[in-house]
This record gives sequence, C-alpha cells and structure tokens, in this order.
Amino acid sequence: MTRKTSFYYSFLVLPSAERRAITAVFDVCRAIDDAVDLESDPARAVSALQSWRAEVARVFGDEAPRTAEGLALQPFVKPFRLPREQFDALIDGVGMDAEPMRFQTFGDLEPYCHRVASSVGLICAEIFRYKDAAVLTYARDLGVALQLTNILRDVGVDYRRGRLYLPLQDLAGCGCSEEDIRREVAEAGQGVRSPQVRQALTQHAALAREYFARAVAVLPRQDASRFVAAEIMHGIYFELLKRIEAADFDVFSQLVRVPRPAQARLALRTWWTLHRGRIPQH
Repeated sequence: MTRKTSFYYSFLVLPSAERRAITAVFDVCRAIDDAVDLESDPARAVSALQSWRAEVARVFGDEAPRTAEGLALQPFVKPFRLPREQFDALIDGVGMDAEPMRFQTFGDLEPYCHRVASSVGLICAEIFRYKDAAVLTYARDLGVALQLTNILRDVGVDYRRGRLYLPLQDLAGCGCSEEDIRREVAEAGQGVRSPQVRQALTQHAALAREYFARAVAVLPRQDASRFVAAEIMHGIYFELLKRIEAADFDVFSQLVRVPRPAQARLALRTWWTLHRGRIPQH
C-alpha cells in the first residue's frame, strides 16, 4: 500500500498485525478492481474476474493461491475470521462494471455500493475485532457514503468510459437527462452550465451526506477507537465531498482531490479525537 491511495494515512495508525492484514486485503481488492478497470475488453474482464473468484476459493481453501496477493492474504484468513462471502460480493459488484450499464433508481444503485464498498468495510470490521454488532451497520452505511462520494467525483471520468452511475430516475426528477451530462462532459472547462445538472449533483451530494451521518449515528462508542482507520477514511472522503461542493460541482473539467498534507492533518486530528474518547464530527 503506497501514498497513492487515500487509505494510506488510515493504515499508519494500525498495530502491526492489523496493518499487514488490512494491506493484504486491500491489495487483493485493488487487484480485483483493476481486473475490470484496466481491461478494455469486457469478455477478458469477465474471464479475469472468474480467475479471481477461483483464487478467492483457493485462499479460503486448502489449495495454495497462485497470485502474490492471494499468497499474502491467506495467512490472515483464520486469525481474523475474514468473511469469504464479502470477497465474493466484491467480485459480483466489480463484475457489474465489466460492461457499461445504467441504474434506474437508487434502490438499484445501493446494492452495487454494498458490493463494491461496504463489502470491504465488513471485511475490515473483522480485522478491527469489533465488540458491538451494530458496527456492521456502520460499515455498510460508511461504505455507501464513500462510494457515493466516489461516484460524484468521477462523473466526468466515468462518462468518458461509457459509465453513468447517477440513477436515471433521480436525474429525471431534477429535469436532467443523460444528454445533459454528455453535454457537460463535452464542454468541460466552462464550469457546470446546466442548472438541472447542478441540481442533480447537489441532490447526490446530499444523499452522500445522509449516509455519512447515518454511519456516525450508529457507530458504537465502545468500538469507536478500534475503528480509527475507518474514521480517518471517513474524514478524508467527507473533506473530498466538501471540496466538490466548494468547486460548484465541476467534476467534468477536473478530478477534485484532497492534497496529501490535508489528508495527514485529518488523520492526526481524527486519531487525537478518538484517543480522547470522543467520536469525530467531520
């Protein structure tokens, strides 16, 4: 795991065994994601995911894994009781990206968010050795919040790749169409020109904020300090959401980011707040 990931600073605060376990988990998850994101041929992407499904079976079985990522992950499966079903869910979710698709409603999008994001949170919950099962709801809601923020940041990038994750029903409710999104992408560099597009993005940001708030509300106080890494991710992504809003939702001409120094400050502030027995209010 390198400084190139937004999760880098959250991992630094973990004890050695947990840091090595979560790094192995994220390396497998990144490889699964790359199997689709770095492959332009849908058939080859599907084949790569089938290979990863077989590799996950080996990681959780008696056969030796065949990839460096699988070999690194296997020693942590039993000590941390890692849930195989969440790795399978991730593969299912990433598989939905193999070919461009559209989501009609948020009810269609939410299960996708659970598969590609909440699944990872639920795996990490086992590594953090939670006490209160309510923390699993926290992991699901935070995963949705993180993924909704990713979707908002990447609207322009994704559309150029033939993908649109904003639910069509939500767009229509704002008087916005896919053609309006296409026009914003084509005219990138001039800010968001369509009031309807801005309204749709504002509505999506509000939904992300709602899921961030839901995650905070359900986080058990007795488990909060165990989830310092997750709360650092929370802080960084919530800051990303605020920066997108401050940029007037121009996600077409730029990729909004949280600079590394700001990430480090957020990580330190979150760690200190939890160390004092308080839950951060990002």
